[in-house]
Amino acid sequence: MPIFFVDKSSRKVAAVHCGRMGLEKKILKKLVKIFENTGTSRREILVAIGPSISSSHYLVDPFCYREFIRKIKLFERYEYQNKIERLQKYYNYSQKDLNPLDLKKYAYLQLINEDILSKNIDISKECTFSLSKEFYSYRRSKTSLRQWNFISG
Repeated sequence: MPIFFVDKSSRKVAAVHCGRMGLEKKILKKLVKIFENTGTSRREILVAIGPSISSSHYLVDPFCYREFIRKIKLFERYEYQNKIERLQKYYNYSQKDLNPLDLKKYAYLQLINEDILSKNIDISKECTFSLSKEFYSYRRSKTSLRQWNFISG
């Protein structure tokens, strides 16, 4: 998923592509630290999380899901467990088969854990998997085509 950072005072910008492995490796935490090391207050950072696959289309096996949760070490397991149960009933699959993984939500939570103000984080609701006319998706069509994202200061 594309994630854009802006320091609203100095107009410094950064863009990263962050998926499951990027979240596991805490790429967002590292980028926030880079901004801070160059004089940016965490409270001045604006973040936009762009269109990406939604949790209902990003299904992972139980091992992958457990490892992801273990590696990111965030706190809200109970809330997420309730969401999984609701999705399982809706999509009619069992937890032992596949688990939906909400990358946008975990990116947001990592940013909150880094003291980025929630009012400074915008999250696109668009799903690149379900919007086939607007976005390419490797998971949907195994295409090698990609989206391009830009930010300027």
